[in-house]
Amino acid sequence: MPQHRPMQTPRPVAHSGPTPLPPQAREQRGTTLRQRLAELRGPAVAPRPLDARALAALAANPGCRRRALLDGAGVDKAALATALGSPAPFGQSQFAFVRGNAFEAKVKADGGTELMRLLHERLGGGAEAPCEVLVPDLTAAGPEGRAARTALALREATEAGGWALLDHPMLALEVAGSPTYLEPDAVAVHPDGTWTVVEIKSFPMIDGSADAAKVGAAARQSAVYVLALERIAELTEGVEVGHRVLLVCPKDFSNLPTASVVDVRKQRAVTRRQLARLTRIEDIAAALPEGTTFDPECSPQQLDAAVESVGATYAPECLAACELAFHCRAKARAAGAVEALGRSVRGELGGLTTVGAVLAAAAGKEGDPADPTVVALRRAAALRAEALEGSAACR
Repeated sequence: MPQHRPMQTPRPVAHSGPTPLPPQAREQRGTTLRQRLAELRGPAVAPRPLDARALAALAANPGCRRRALLDGAGVDKAALATALGSPAPFGQSQFAFVRGNAFEAKVKADGGTELMRLLHERLGGGAEAPCEVLVPDLTAAGPEGRAARTALALREATEAGGWALLDHPMLALEVAGSPTYLEPDAVAVHPDGTWTVVEIKSFPMIDGSADAAKVGAAARQSAVYVLALERIAELTEGVEVGHRVLLVCPKDFSNLPTASVVDVRKQRAVTRRQLARLTRIEDIAAALPEGTTFDPECSPQQLDAAVESVGATYAPECLAACELAFHCRAKARAAGAVEALGRSVRGELGGLTTVGAVLAAAAGKEGDPADPTVVALRRAAALRAEALEGSAACR
């Protein structure tokens, strides 16, 4: 006779991490966050969209809670810096902007014929040359609608099994707990299901190579697009997001387009790791004093107090990437912070966080004599004094 065992009550399964919120709670929390960010911008201030260039700069300095909050809230940092009395000559000139738009229009003319020729020449692999290219219509209402339309167009183009070119698609990427919408120049779909980011720049490519700093900036920007594409690819079968992007630039000193392939695996890995380190925007906003606002219509005193209520991580590299850099630099210098001297110097000084503390340690007035940093500073001060005495004796 078979023995029947008593039915056992299943044990509860232990879940690691926070319990997922139900859809209604997530929607309510998202609405509350949007309202809070609108209050921070000001009631009559439209949100400034966060583009891939700004996002790449934010990822390069993940410890700056100030920039994370301001960019996440859509605050116009240029207007804020002007209202604070520290305007920064930051951004692209109008001439360069017009020239870039004209070159991009030339590259994409005739349904992107020249662009697809360059793509097949550099990244075509064994596929046939693109005779017919699908160019889907990506028109939709608002960024959310355009992002959904882009995702649908990518899936349809992949299923069709041919060449396709998406002109200015809209991609979504979550940054610090808030959705960010990005617009690359183009995304190409290969017959084998590969998606390739196309970045069009107006700086010249002379003898097959371009300025290394500008190419590096383009690679970091493209890596953000690759991350956003991977988010869509996770929900699509038979898709591979290419880690090599097509960089299109003017050839030599002409207006003719040429292209090169840029591998962004390193930039993608760095950007992904840095974005994961960003503190959630809602956590930063919740820690602010009641009534904090970054509305440029407020007095400079109010704005200064609001900006200082959010911690910043200044470095000289910020001067080329953030509109508030001059304000943050002035504050860092006034406080004697060693960050104003550069990240490498800050790393060498260990626990010494101010210039005054560094000078006092070098003079033997403060600091632990057993600290290697203090020892090195005192040795450097002694060598400097010895050199000055020798110079004075030779006069």
